[in-house]
Amino acid sequence: MRRYEVPRLAFINKLDRMGSDPWKVLNQARSKLRHHSAAVQVPIGLEENFQGLIDLVQLKAYYFHGSSGEKVVAEEIPADMDAIVAEKRRELIEMVSEVDDKLAEAFLNDEPISSVDLEEAVRRATIARKFVPVFMGSAFKNKGVQPLLDGVLSCLPCPIEVSNYALDQTKNEVKVMLPGTPDGPLVALAFKLEEGRFGQLTYLRVYEGVIRKGDFIVNINTGKKIKVPRLVRMHSDEMEDIQETHAGQIVAVFGVDCASGDTFTNGSVKYTMTSMSVPEPVMSLAVQPVSKDSGGQFSKALNRFQREDPTFHVGLDAESGQTIISGMGELHLDIYVERIRREYKVDATVGKPRVNFRETITQRAEFDYLHKKQSGGQGQYGRVCGYVEPIPPGSPIKIEFENMIVGQAIPSNFIPAIEKGFKEAANSGSLIGHPVENIRIVLTDGASHAVDSSELAFKLAAIYAFRQCYSAARPVILEPIMLVELKVPTEFQGTVAGDINKRKGVIVGNDQDGDDSIITVNVPLNNMFGYSTMLRSMTQGKGEFTMEYKEHSPVSQDVQMQLVSTHKADKAE
Repeated sequence: MRRYEVPRLAFINKLDRMGSDPWKVLNQARSKLRHHSAAVQVPIGLEENFQGLIDLVQLKAYYFHGSSGEKVVAEEIPADMDAIVAEKRRELIEMVSEVDDKLAEAFLNDEPISSVDLEEAVRRATIARKFVPVFMGSAFKNKGVQPLLDGVLSCLPCPIEVSNYALDQTKNEVKVMLPGTPDGPLVALAFKLEEGRFGQLTYLRVYEGVIRKGDFIVNINTGKKIKVPRLVRMHSDEMEDIQETHAGQIVAVFGVDCASGDTFTNGSVKYTMTSMSVPEPVMSLAVQPVSKDSGGQFSKALNRFQREDPTFHVGLDAESGQTIISGMGELHLDIYVERIRREYKVDATVGKPRVNFRETITQRAEFDYLHKKQSGGQGQYGRVCGYVEPIPPGSPIKIEFENMIVGQAIPSNFIPAIEKGFKEAANSGSLIGHPVENIRIVLTDGASHAVDSSELAFKLAAIYAFRQCYSAARPVILEPIMLVELKVPTEFQGTVAGDINKRKGVIVGNDQDGDDSIITVNVPLNNMFGYSTMLRSMTQGKGEFTMEYKEHSPVSQDVQMQLVSTHKADKAE
């Protein structure tokens, strides 16, 4: 929420449980989460005596009657609670005064502060993200839920008060402010997909303009134009058909084929909402259905998950013929395998997790290969000469092909076949069979035969030429390095740092945050298997970590030799 600058309010739940102590929770939120917060309500009784709440802003007591707390009754504050209400209201005013000048002025001049003044000050401070109002209740009995929803209305910004920006695709992604009015051109974002009873249900957040049933809308990411067949407003799992929806609202549509993160407009503008940065997948698993009959459901599940989640990829291993799913980590893939079981009733067997290595070369190497085959009838003839060289890492193109032949040594209609051959060969390097990247292939010369040359001959010549020069170019293996952010109580910092060193991690930052240490490290993904369990046992369950892909970088010599020998042994098997 800090990263995305989201105003927030807090709700302390389960006041009817044994040992509930909202004031202790409030102090923890201040010390641990560093929230500048204060209660806007006081409970009437706690544990089994919890009856209702007193609103410190309006100075009213609320009781919740009925089987599910649906009848809210407002009464005067009980006389025996006047002292605590006065104390907590003063604390609330003091906390808000620290971050709101207008209220501070009234507070310092000892002017009486009305409910309206206090409510406005709380709203201003919350929207400015300088204050977190704290609500309380027991959601199980629906006690305190209605005042919480009223609090959402009174404290949080309405859609027009938030600055939303779109990127103009016609002007090199210049930021455009969206005023959020129904009069502007339509801009809507598909942020969630769901498999419903009637096919794919797409949730749209409308940032500007109006969508009406039967309108044509354009998917900016794919360029497709589609008609809106049905608009529904969702109430949990109930649907209400509506004719139109305006800016600031969330609506669901049926029959729209898209992926999550796609932007829709009415065709008059080419705006996209900020595109999600989708990192490369770093881990793969081989999966296959247990029974042959469930293949259809299995592929249906994988197709749907790919549309829902741009970081989830499905591919086929050419050598083994297995289906390979790739994603952002162990847990990510475990959840999808579990969803295949639960939602599609397909039992799948899962192979060992595999890290997505890459290969690259470190020096220039020449190639000169003649592919010649004579076997009665038309033969095959193709000769390619040139060199391969490394591209500096971080360039947007992973494999570059350049044709620098002067004259017609190779007819130009064969050049695409040669490029295809090289790119196919680069799909699996000879060290451990992973894709080769950051490589430039330059064709400088060659020879062709008037009769025997064909696209196939040149494609094969390119594949063999690549294999011939690859080992001379001093290839190395690249492994995914993860940027890991650990948050651990300071007393465990030494143990955790020692373990990171054992995993060949490099510590790049260490900050203090209250009682916690925040350690930033770069660790090879291959050494992070089962880390969550390990971290929990080292920190008594108090440590947590987040992990995201940073880059691929070369492995050390001993690791490379180990990986190559494992690959050879697997191939021999």
